[in-house]
Amino acid sequence: MTASIWMIGDLQGCCEPLVRLLAHPELVGEPESRFWFAGDLVNRGPHSLATLRRVMALEDRAVAVLGNHDLHLLAAAAGVRRPTKSDTIQEILDAPDAADMIDWLRRRPLAHFEQGHLLVHAGTLAKWDVQKTLALAAEVEDALRGPNWQRALQKMYGNQPVTWNDDIHGGKRMRVIINALTRMRLCTPQGHMEFDTKVAPGAWPAGLIPWYDVPDRKTRDVTVVFGHWSTLGLLLRKDVICLDTGCVWGGMLTALRLQDRKLVQVKCGKGLDPLSV
Repeated sequence: MTASIWMIGDLQGCCEPLVRLLAHPELVGEPESRFWFAGDLVNRGPHSLATLRRVMALEDRAVAVLGNHDLHLLAAAAGVRRPTKSDTIQEILDAPDAADMIDWLRRRPLAHFEQGHLLVHAGTLAKWDVQKTLALAAEVEDALRGPNWQRALQKMYGNQPVTWNDDIHGGKRMRVIINALTRMRLCTPQGHMEFDTKVAPGAWPAGLIPWYDVPDRKTRDVTVVFGHWSTLGLLLRKDVICLDTGCVWGGMLTALRLQDRKLVQVKCGKGLDPLSV
């Protein structure tokens, strides 16, 4: 019998809800279960260090794709960016085993495909099918796992280019891949990414639509599983699943079983305003 796969939304340093979720009877009752984490393991929440260690302790049972906050931690470790006042990653950087945790994190994938489900943190550009998404993710993964990973992260920041072209090279190529997989929410109908709008779903300006509704998206034949969009919340469609139910903002931590879409949620504590950060 194939082991169950539980797909879990953004943790963002909320360890206590994760512990309760993993102890839920539905999950404990399947000791061979595997866990997919939709990125953003750390930051903003109160216990980023404990959360990261808890996920790492799952070893081969866990697949965790990188989110924008995870990449921010890597950039801070590389000296590319300094933590801000709202970050909760300093305890990881100060830990005696910080090097081991950073080494583990920079070896996580940006995309994972299995059983007809494509796991990413934010989304996929409409021009990319599954094979293209995995191939482009692998380019960034190779850079992060290489000896010059710190230098590679220097090219990560910025909003340009906003669309894909196979002729893009160097830092621009890496940046558009990372932005699509870890930051994207809204696009134009032509598939150009837009990063300035921060409003509740349905209130976005005319001419912008969710990335998953861009016409002729090439991943419509599979199910894309993502997080990153807490104001969108739980979204269950045949072609897309959003699992970020705003745990760090005082919402829920969500797990969904891949095989039958069994839903398990635990309540999180009082959080922040998701539109304020």
